[in-house]
Amino acid sequence: MKRIGKLVMLFSFLVFILFAESQAQRGMGRRGSGGWGPGSQYSRLYNPKTVETDSGEVVSVDTIAPMKGMSFGIHLKLKTDKETISVHLGPQWYLENQDMVIAVKDKVTITGSRITLDGQPIIIAAQVTKGEETLQLRDENGFPRWSGWRRR
Repeated sequence: MKRIGKLVMLFSFLVFILFAESQAQRGMGRRGSGGWGPGSQYSRLYNPKTVETDSGEVVSVDTIAPMKGMSFGIHLKLKTDKETISVHLGPQWYLENQDMVIAVKDKVTITGSRITLDGQPIIIAAQVTKGEETLQLRDENGFPRWSGWRRR
């Protein structure tokens, strides 16, 4: 009888560990992409054919989840000579660990793919330049730098 009890406890423990691990893989932060990974529905919106470079002043910096089920990312509004446009930089956890800090009133140059999301034009940033600093977020094909360690 003790043996059956031990087997039940061991089985329960293994189920708990496997469940916890599967939830962590789907979670936010470094372990899971939070929907920001290269194969995600959101990342597939990046189109190298629509890449442009815009300069202007940052009028707001916020956290957003661009699509349902995504972890939070950093979003800014860039006021150019022609318009004020939303710019999606990348996952919050990644940007918070970079040396460049972007704040309201900063003058920046953004290179990225102009797309339409929920009927609104946005730029998915590939590169941000502020003064002498440049932050690379994606390569020329839109592959995110925060997923680079997975690439073979």
